[in-house]
Amino acid sequence: MALLPEPWWPVALLAFVVLGDALLSIRPPRFIQGCLDGVKFPRDWWWALILIKVVAAAGLVAGIFIPGVALAANIGVIVYFLAAVVAHLRARFTGSEFWLNCLGMLALSSAVLIISFLA
Repeated sequence: MALLPEPWWPVALLAFVVLGDALLSIRPPRFIQGCLDGVKFPRDWWWALILIKVVAAAGLVAGIFIPGVALAANIGVIVYFLAAVVAHLRARFTGSEFWLNCLGMLALSSAVLIISFLA
């Protein structure tokens, strides 16, 4: 297993997507609001998700240059979306938001791990 991503660009792409998700979450559009409300995530804690995503994006970028950091951040993103999957299943909220957003991000972050660190 590599400690620096090779190739590096999938990690950069994931960082860009996660940061974009964080920025969207500052003033969440209807699909993000619907998703968080659908899994009954308290609105008072929505700020924490933004912070987690910003830190994850920063870790992914830093990890392109610092061994092990992007790997840890990538695994953290996977765990975040695994927790989101559990939240969706527990709330029985498995509409399009679950399939496109939640599982889509889980698939992307898993693919980045495989391509940049395990292949």
